Amino acid sequence: MTPEQHILLVEDDDVDAMTVRRTLRQIGAPNPMERASDGERALAYLRDPAQPRPGLILLDINMPRMNGIEFVAAIKADPQLRLIPVVVLTTSVEEGDRLAAFAHSVAGYMVKPVDYPQFVKIMGLIRDYWLTSSNPP
Repeated sequence: MTPEQHILLVEDDDVDAMTVRRTLRQIGAPNPMERASDGERALAYLRDPAQPRPGLILLDINMPRMNGIEFVAAIKADPQLRLIPVVVLTTSVEEGDRLAAFAHSVAGYMVKPVDYPQFVKIMGLIRDYWLTSSNPP
């Protein structure tokens, strides 16, 4: 992922979304971030040719209308979207959610800690990994 590529945050909770934005600024992530509040809105964003294609999707699991598992299943079934890396960033510690996410080829599954310094550390690891990774073809 290049520093110019957008990050798409798919998150319904305003406080969690503000925390992700704040953390990305704090760790110096240069990427612009867009937000969709549920899977349906995220799919509409991704399918809109006027919107920039994100280099990374950060995805919550528990959302209204279309949850994270339904969303990742939809994009991984779409030849135009399936190569966009998805990292689940959720409070869910349910084994079924983790297994379902990996069954749909997510690139990572991170449980959001309640401790802000630990959250910053996790986001820094995500940033470092994706900024040094090559983009899919």
